[in-house]
Amino acid sequence: MKILGISAGSKNGNNDAICKEVLMGAAECGTEVEFIRLLDLELKPCTGCNACLKSLNAGGDGACPIKDDFEWLREKVLDADGIVFSVPVFEKGAAGVFHIILDRFGPRHDRGTNTASMNIARKVGGTGPDLRVLRDKPVAFLGMGGTNYTSRFQCDCAMLAAHLMWTVVENKVYNWTKVFAMEDEKVAHAHQTGIRLADAAADLSKAKYYGDQGMCPHCHSRNFYLNDQAPHAVCCLCGIEGELKIENGKMRFEFAPDQLCLASDTMEGKLHHAADIKSNQAVRMAMRRSDTFQESQQKYIHYLKAFVPDR
Repeated sequence: MKILGISAGSKNGNNDAICKEVLMGAAECGTEVEFIRLLDLELKPCTGCNACLKSLNAGGDGACPIKDDFEWLREKVLDADGIVFSVPVFEKGAAGVFHIILDRFGPRHDRGTNTASMNIARKVGGTGPDLRVLRDKPVAFLGMGGTNYTSRFQCDCAMLAAHLMWTVVENKVYNWTKVFAMEDEKVAHAHQTGIRLADAAADLSKAKYYGDQGMCPHCHSRNFYLNDQAPHAVCCLCGIEGELKIENGKMRFEFAPDQLCLASDTMEGKLHHAADIKSNQAVRMAMRRSDTFQESQQKYIHYLKAFVPDR
């Protein structure tokens, strides 16, 4: 059994220390541990070319055409029995390098997309997706913030787990952190997180979420999209629609039971979303084949060329 630690921070900084403390807790349980620093890798952003999705939808393996260190990282992640991410807070959310892997682990690794692809592959005799993508595993997200500017962080991180339907054990930000190694309460929490992660990896049926309960009773998010139709609200993480209500000075989020089948971190919700995309894609492709589209697109193709630096 192996727990993988992934730090998105600078070398020998607070995030490295947080990640390694979690791994020390896991190792204490007799678990093999491994450590990776994202900034040591060459990781290019997703270009949105959809090559992976086109492959999966045809029963292929969903290979990505981008050549960098992501495939190496992907192998490490898929082989691990549990993962901890330690990520610095940038602009109230997760650091940009984390968003790169969030995008690269996006639709290509979505549990719903890969389940559908597996069924397609059986019918057409294709390669099909890597079955390790369909495997659940426990994951913990720990963030390091210099102040309390952390309003997006936990939602950013949990989006990665929602793609792959991983079980989140912890999702916490250490606010007002100066020197993590000298803050005993935070060190003890990180160490305990490692023990909990190892226990969950050993028996996922006993995995428990120890983090902030949040406002959404389904995914624990505190982030909501609000419009002018009060008290209507949409959870920014799982997509469930409901109402925000205030009772005795406390706010809570309520939703109808039938909303659960639309949640983006459930298989029903993922398949519903896939059907929506398929329907929209059919309309889009029909429009792109029209002469009107070809004519209108030329206006943008020939209007200004992108500036690039001299090399």
